[in-house]
Parts: sequence; structure tokens; C-alpha cells
Amino acid sequence: MKGYFVLQYRMINRKLTDFGIKPFFSYPLFLTGFVALSILLFKKTEFAGYIYILIALSFIIKLSNTKRNDFLKICFSKKYIKIRVIENLIIALPFIFFLIYTSMFPLIIVLILLSALLALADFKISYTVTIPTPFYKKPFEFIVGFRNTFYLLAMSYALTFVAIRVNNFNLGAFAVLLILLIVSSYYAKPEDEFYVWSYNFNAIDFLKEKIKTALLFSSSLVLPVITFLAIFFFGHIQFLLLLLLLYYLYLITFILAKYSAYPKEINLPQFILIITTFLFPPALFAVIPYFFTQSLNRLKYILE
Repeated sequence: MKGYFVLQYRMINRKLTDFGIKPFFSYPLFLTGFVALSILLFKKTEFAGYIYILIALSFIIKLSNTKRNDFLKICFSKKYIKIRVIENLIIALPFIFFLIYTSMFPLIIVLILLSALLALADFKISYTVTIPTPFYKKPFEFIVGFRNTFYLLAMSYALTFVAIRVNNFNLGAFAVLLILLIVSSYYAKPEDEFYVWSYNFNAIDFLKEKIKTALLFSSSLVLPVITFLAIFFFGHIQFLLLLLLLYYLYLITFILAKYSAYPKEINLPQFILIITTFLFPPALFAVIPYFFTQSLNRLKYILE
């Protein structure tokens, strides 16, 4: 069992090295970012504790993949449950420590219990039932992404209605940010070069098609939230329009960042530039053209 966790640790370190950052520096960096975002969340809404648990569970649920767990059962039949409980608790540990810092002890108990119970879960529904999507077959990112994250989208819509019910606009704005992060995750993994080559476009037209598709289909996910917030928080209508504009600009940035590193995954320099735009949004107007130029250079040898 110890060998399993050592192997997982080494695999994570290898991924971090491939990403372009040394593991020795990455863990303090991630810890600092985690604490900073946690503090920001708890300052913005009184429902932060519940949102916090949902975020933790969204990471833990990913470990309940049926194929993954079937493999673990074959390799560690007698210690399978123990391994699953430990790895779920490892994921939950940072959240538990911060909840201890905020003295939310009942939520700590809930998170620990749910983490342990999810160790017994295998989610087979995605393999036996085809989840319908509002998207046709053209944009595979949205078909695959929607089926993998539909429960997170449902969470963001639920947060919107809670925000309206308790008259908390910040919570509604957080729901929009959550949808942006969900949709941008659809573009995290580069597709096989064949799927790019199969487009009968040059590099510019290919990027235009990708961006147009993303804006069209992501609008169907975010506009209902924006519309409800505009109705019930009409005094914030200008901020909502600005939020929607930023939503589209950041989505374009994520797409161009993906293809600026293609066929590899987004690396550390691209990631730093994206983080910079979140800290200073006007930087988008410099970062987007830069990513666009890099994407053209990456795609030309495949499409032209």
C-alpha cells in the first residue's frame, strides 16, 4: 500500500516537472494560492463553508471513477477500501485544516464523513447511460466536458438561486466565475493532431471557428445565470455586463493559451500570463494578441 502512494507522489512530481515548475517550489506555491483563494471566498460570502465542502467533494468524486477503481480492486483487493479512504482524506486535508482555522467544526465532521463514504462509491452511470447534452456533435469539447461536469454546472445554478434567495450578489458573481472555470476546463487537454488536421481551415480560420463555437455554446450555459441576476439585482446591471464581457475575454484567452502550447499542454509561462490577467484584467488586451500569434505559429505546420 505504501508503494501505491509513493508511486502517486512520483507521478505528481513528474507532471509538475513536465509543466515547467520544480516540485520543491510548486507545493509552497500551490499552498499559498489555496490559502489566498480560501480567505477571499470566506470574505465574500457567508455561505463559504458550504461552497468549500462542495468544491472539496468535486475533487474527491473524480477518484470514484469506475475504471480506475476496478484497477485498484484487482491490484489491492484486501486493502482497496483503506487506500480509497486515505486518498480521499488526503484530498480533503487542506480543506479540513482551513475549516479548523475558521472554527467550522460541524462542517469538518461532515466533510470527513462524506470523504470516507465516497470511498465506497463507484460512479458507473457515465458508462451505462448517455447523458443528453444541449450541444451537437461539432464541438467535442462541449459534449465530453458537459457530460463530465454536469453536476458542477448544476451546483453553479443552485448557487445562483441561493444568491437570489438570500439577496447576496457576490454569491451570484461567484457562480458566473465557477461556470467560466468549468467551461475553460474543457480546453485543458490538447486533442490529437489528427482532429486538428481534419479541419479544412487555415490557422486563422481554425481559431476563429474554435472561438465562435466556444462563445456560442458557453453562452447557453452562462446567460441564464446572468439573466436571473440582472432581474433580481438590477442595480448591478452594469457590473453584470462587464462580468459577461470578462467571461468571454477569459474564455478566448484559455482557448488561445491551449493552442499557443499545442500539441503540448499549457506550461508554466502560459499559466503565469493567465494568472497575471486575473490580477490585472487590462493585461488581457496584451495577452490575447500574444497567445493568438503563438497559436498561429503552432498550428500552421499542421493545417498549412
